[in-house]
Amino acid sequence: MSKPTGKDVDPRDRAFGKRVAELRKERGMTQQQLAALLNGRTPSWMSQVERGIQPVRRFDLLQELADALGVSTQALDPGAPVPGPTVSNVQVVSNDLDAARMVIAGHPALSALLGNDTSRPDLDGLAQQVERIWSLTHEARFAEVSEMVTALIPALELAVRTASPEDRQSAYRLLARAYQALAAAFARQGDSRASWVSADRAVSAAELSGDTFLVFAGVYRMVHAFVRLGSTAEAEHAVSSAIDALSTRQDLPPEGLSVLGSLHLAKALVHARCSQRSEARAEIEKARQVAGRLGEDRNDYNLEFGPTNVAVQAVSTAVDLGDAGEALDVGASVNAEALSPERRGRLLMDLGRAHAQRRHMADAVGCLLRAEEISPETVQNHTAVREAVRELVLVTGSKASTELMELAERTGALD
Repeated sequence: MSKPTGKDVDPRDRAFGKRVAELRKERGMTQQQLAALLNGRTPSWMSQVERGIQPVRRFDLLQELADALGVSTQALDPGAPVPGPTVSNVQVVSNDLDAARMVIAGHPALSALLGNDTSRPDLDGLAQQVERIWSLTHEARFAEVSEMVTALIPALELAVRTASPEDRQSAYRLLARAYQALAAAFARQGDSRASWVSADRAVSAAELSGDTFLVFAGVYRMVHAFVRLGSTAEAEHAVSSAIDALSTRQDLPPEGLSVLGSLHLAKALVHARCSQRSEARAEIEKARQVAGRLGEDRNDYNLEFGPTNVAVQAVSTAVDLGDAGEALDVGASVNAEALSPERRGRLLMDLGRAHAQRRHMADAVGCLLRAEEISPETVQNHTAVREAVRELVLVTGSKASTELMELAERTGALD
């Protein structure tokens, strides 16, 4: 199930989140500092909890949060069960990508190593599930992704060990694609460490699949994980090495061009995050040239590469570099209706940020609200959106519209 958008938040979760925020502020802690005390949590997740969007149902997680704040679980949540023999009977409900995080925390196919399961896998059925995982990832329905992978990843890890020799590479290809979907989902949730682990496993599985370009697509996911980690040097090294290797091929097929162009877009992102204007623009231009050679929008390896996506990334890069006018000029001619909800929402989000930079208040709020309708997860948990909304509230002051203030609440912009 998808998360509530703000209007349908459970009052109990809202009250709990308010309590967490109060205790955090009393201790002089930021959301980032509190999240750092919790195992595998991010500031984005912490913001969701405080806004009531992310429920905390698991007792062990409630206990961890209470310990970090220096209070008892009952002080944090009066309705929490008292620790004792009955705790083991408390229903465990996954939060976000918790289940997915647990799947990659260990080896998901130990029984196969012992020879306990030698049944032949249903690769057609597994392939359908992998496609479903990617659809859910593009729609930012991460709770459903998490639920599915608890069975899918172990099944795929078993499949690559029990498939017939002629089917083994196909099984590895499915495994690589599933790990790539996980890497993308974790990155969009802000969990860079889990994203890196998933991307690394995707690269290893892709190499065993015999699909060379799938390996490079895995590197693309790894670069985005590095960017999320703030490891720009590692990101630039990984993406440059991949581009240099692919560029030695003069006869790249369409899927190879899709990967090469996407890597140029990833490198543009790295340069933009480092405020390297000319380098970022050069990579966008290289991606545009590759898209011209491709001649159409494609979705090889779920990269959605083509002329349209290059334009979407050009808008994003311009906004990151503070060139709002250029972003709005490019964005005015982009028709992204054929792209995934995540990409369409991202375009509107970046246009909203560009309008905010130009102090076009009504247009900024309008774009952000439309983006939220398409991809609420992306908008409500993106740091750049939070900063833009906070700036809009500060600039408009007492004249801030009801829609803007409600958006500020949903994004945690004023926390």
